[in-house]
Amino acid sequence: MRDAGRADESSYFGSVPRVDAAGPDTRPVGPDDLADVATLFDGQRNTRHCWCMAFCVSRRQFAVGWLTGGNRHRFEAMAASGGTPMGILASVSGEPVGWCACGPRSRYAATDGGRSKVLRDRERNEDDIVWLLPCLFVRAGFRGQGVTHALIRAAVELARSEGALAIEGWPTAGSDRGSADAFLGRERVFGDLGFSCVGRPTPQRAIMRFELT
Repeated sequence: MRDAGRADESSYFGSVPRVDAAGPDTRPVGPDDLADVATLFDGQRNTRHCWCMAFCVSRRQFAVGWLTGGNRHRFEAMAASGGTPMGILASVSGEPVGWCACGPRSRYAATDGGRSKVLRDRERNEDDIVWLLPCLFVRAGFRGQGVTHALIRAAVELARSEGALAIEGWPTAGSDRGSADAFLGRERVFGDLGFSCVGRPTPQRAIMRFELT
């Protein structure tokens, strides 16, 4: 999910508090959290249409869902199914400020090879027991305050509690990060949190893995 600019966000949220030293509150997203997710996603032009479905469906399904609201309906239906949580929501003083998608690799159509070649060398027999963290989003005004780190830590603990073998991310490689790739995360951040690089499918991407056994 990509940043659509600060003007749209500031008019929606107004002034924002700073993250205190204790960091944001984080929690897994299930059916009872959909209103808070909507508060966060509706604050940006792109997130309000995306609803983090880009990696869960085909390219055509995603495009149609962008125009029709189908992406939101699909996310809500998946969250309401009572299965694995859809990801992690971060809040500060009760205000939603950040999100990361995570779940078994088998949840994400992008891992099947038709949409993305980034994970083409990953073991397919691990798709149900290895998790993927494909997307991160932090509201402007809260970036650079440790929210991303808190989200990734919480995703690791959720994967551990769900019995995953490992959790992987596919962030941008190196220190350079274009705005179009901001939602992938940065290799350095994953490395700071104990992930190891296990592949470089392109010069711009790294596969970062945290073992949970």
